Amino acid sequence: MDRKKWNVAIGFATGRKNFYRILRSYVLNCFESGLLDNKDVGLNLFVAYDLEYRHTRKADFVSINPEISKLLDSVHFIGKQEMLAEKQNMLKRGILTKTEASVIFRRGYALQRNIILYKAIENHMDCLLFLDDDEYPVALTKSIETDLWGGQRVIQSHLKYIKEADITCGHHCGYISPIPYMEFSRSFPESIFKKFIQALSNDIINWDTICSVMKNGGVTYADKQILLRKEVKTIQESNGAKFISGSNLCINLQNPKRVFPFYNPPGARGEDTFLSTCLTERKVLQIPCYTFHDGFGAYRYMLAGVLPVRMKMIRADSSRVLKRFYAACVGWVRYKPLYIYITDRAHYYSRIDEMTENLEQTLPVICRYFKSDMFMMVLRELKKYDNTIGKQYTQFENNKLIWSRILETL
Repeated sequence: MDRKKWNVAIGFATGRKNFYRILRSYVLNCFESGLLDNKDVGLNLFVAYDLEYRHTRKADFVSINPEISKLLDSVHFIGKQEMLAEKQNMLKRGILTKTEASVIFRRGYALQRNIILYKAIENHMDCLLFLDDDEYPVALTKSIETDLWGGQRVIQSHLKYIKEADITCGHHCGYISPIPYMEFSRSFPESIFKKFIQALSNDIINWDTICSVMKNGGVTYADKQILLRKEVKTIQESNGAKFISGSNLCINLQNPKRVFPFYNPPGARGEDTFLSTCLTERKVLQIPCYTFHDGFGAYRYMLAGVLPVRMKMIRADSSRVLKRFYAACVGWVRYKPLYIYITDRAHYYSRIDEMTENLEQTLPVICRYFKSDMFMMVLRELKKYDNTIGKQYTQFENNKLIWSRILETL
């Protein structure tokens, strides 16, 4: 690599082959803005792909349109075979034991993000920008008569601020919340749903936020003041974490020793939440750029120029929406015990007891409302992950120690 350049890694941890549409939009945005005329900046693509998620083929991910590839300095694809080869290499070199390899190479979202992080550092990248395959570089704002759209220069915005921070994190709009619009009644009172959400919530997903989003039909609009004033905010620690999101997220790699790995409990998400708990002594900036999250896949033609004038209300009237909400509830309850254990261990057992009681009271009503008994699994998952909390915490701590040792070999 030419060290005179500021080498930017663009990372996708994906299982959707349509991530290329997203990549194309971001790269051409850089071309249109003139960023790529600057010989001091190079774009490099790192893709960790999962063929099992959507039953795809390797060819779905590794064939880049020449129009895009010519604008990139390098391209790196990491599939199951590449991860296995990296694991075997570390075992052979004595960097890891078999037990340690089973921790750091455990299947999940954190592994995909960590292998991208590792490869970016190995290839002397200066920063790594994680993008999601369902987020577009546009901001959605609300007016009286119509919804308004504004293009966002996401990569350029992170480049502007990442040199003075450990992490830069942008904003999100669109369908951020997986919770569909709800209509409350005597048989399904708001108080019941509030107690259910409070049992699963964290500092980002809380009842006040959910209420605001539900009033807008499930849509989160960009803050016009953030867009106009271009204010940069230093994220302060709250309840043991400096909260970030996993996408529209840039990590400064110039000093790899300051970089922490991602972690998620087995079968859970929350890898960005657990990274948040490691950032006490890191400078984290929230910067004024937005991405639009198409969480329900309702606006796949947006990047073809189809911009709606009014956003759809997402109701719980389809199996697809219901499954996404259920999956989110399971994901939340799987990682919340470890989050509490890390940030509020003194009150861990009392808080788990409170969660259990609230779920026992609310889940029967939730099941009747959605006409599905599958939500009772949420309580079972809480008990399962509570019972293995010691093992999860040990893995979380070992994950950081093993990562530090791996970085020493680079």
